[in-house]
Amino acid sequence: MNDDLHALEAWAGTLLAQIQPGQRRVVTRRIAQDLRRSQAQRIASQQAPDGTPYAARKQRKNLRGKKGRIKRQKAAMFEKIRTLKNLKIEQDENQLSVGFFGRVARIARVHQEGLTDKVAKKGPAYRYPARPLLGFSATDQALIRDALLRHLGNL
Repeated sequence: MNDDLHALEAWAGTLLAQIQPGQRRVVTRRIAQDLRRSQAQRIASQQAPDGTPYAARKQRKNLRGKKGRIKRQKAAMFEKIRTLKNLKIEQDENQLSVGFFGRVARIARVHQEGLTDKVAKKGPAYRYPARPLLGFSATDQALIRDALLRHLGNL
């Protein structure tokens, strides 16, 4: 996949170099927004960039059982982390990045790489399984290619 990303970067880089800086900012902004939407949808569907499902959550011991619907419904992982507030875009005329910045970045990194972290502030440490939140899939690469070609077709 790394070779595919370098090939995409070389292909897109030569096309973007031919566009004026103002137009380049417009097209990279659109691509970044599409990538952010794609990453958020993939996180919501609980899948890694290669299409494999995330490792299931560890079952919590219920000391006091809740009654009713709340106990029966299964909560999705990473509900808040995939919102626009946390999944941000940074760009300039030469590059764009979609990712987590600030305090949320630490939590995302722990899950992305499968590191050890404390469950609560004074709680026990737990080694989280690797659940890749961000990454390029084949559909993301096609999304970038199509957005760039669509913009060049409009010029």
